[in-house]
Amino acid sequence: GGSAMAAVRDVEIDPEGTFKYILVRLQRPGGAEQRHIVRGTKAAEFHNHIFEKLNPEMEELGYECKCLGGGKIDHNSKDKKIRVFGLSTGYGKADHSVTVELLKKVYTDYEITWSDDKK
Repeated sequence: GGSAMAAVRDVEIDPEGTFKYILVRLQRPGGAEQRHIVRGTKAAEFHNHIFEKLNPEMEELGYECKCLGGGKIDHNSKDKKIRVFGLSTGYGKADHSVTVELLKKVYTDYEITWSDDKK
């Protein structure tokens, strides 16, 4: 059912700072149901560190994960601003516009922008 998928949060990012993020597609094996999630943390030195932690967790819930790319997130909680930019060397650039739509669902009162800038 949809309950397990609903239990997976759309967005899990650090509350403050600039850090790497990835955009991931979750899918039931052989199923049509799919969704996108955003994960980002300062704890990850490389984008694949985020994916390598996420993937087994999602497999346990019965999902296949595909990383659709990455970038960076600059999260300024004081000014309620999030900036999405950059890319992942390994995974390529995520579609930041998709990431922004997901962020807007969670950070409803934030100003959220994206660009293809590297910094």
